[in-house]
Amino acid sequence: MSRLQILFEDRYILVVNKPEHLLTVSTTKERYHTLYHQVYEYIKKVNPKCKVFIVHRLDRDTSGVIVFAKLDICKEYLQKHWDKFDREYLALCKGKMDRFGVIKNYLAENSEHMVYVTENTELGKYAQTEYEVLQPGYYNLVRINIKTGRKNQIRVHMNHIGCPVVGDRKYALDKRNKHLYLHAHKLTIIHPISKKKMTFEAPLPNYFAKYVRETDDIKF
Repeated sequence: MSRLQILFEDRYILVVNKPEHLLTVSTTKERYHTLYHQVYEYIKKVNPKCKVFIVHRLDRDTSGVIVFAKLDICKEYLQKHWDKFDREYLALCKGKMDRFGVIKNYLAENSEHMVYVTENTELGKYAQTEYEVLQPGYYNLVRINIKTGRKNQIRVHMNHIGCPVVGDRKYALDKRNKHLYLHAHKLTIIHPISKKKMTFEAPLPNYFAKYVRETDDIKF
């Protein structure tokens, strides 16, 4: 099991860098090989009386910033204001893209747990994704901000416009790449207790970073 990468910790929250190929929480098939279990084991060693609360999740193959709460009131505050926080991702997307774009539609999920775009506003939930191409090419380096937090939102939206995330096996059927090139790069929140604005940043994984050309023109 990979070592827990802590980005920030205080008495109220714990922010970590989640590696790829790791579930955030347990499923019926996997109970212990999860990020939550790693965080739980870590916190219990430091303070056996401390609790751990899930605030949000990242898909199994998505890496990057994720925050846990140590108090129920912190979890409730963060979840209540979640859609107001800035959630920035970096992705490699294949296909010809406009420099900037905003994707707005409704997403629903079928019985096979596949999320899809629907025009039925009663069936689906509103989803909004904004993107900017930082480095165009065969693989575009794209900065993505989500204004809603729907399941598989980024992958579904990018695939919907014909520019799938590289390595997306579920929606783009890309089985040539063993990595999903989608990384929760930056998260800005209001601290649940101090009410201070805080930004956390997770460095790109090595397999992703090699596709990023070094230039002063790009500000992550």
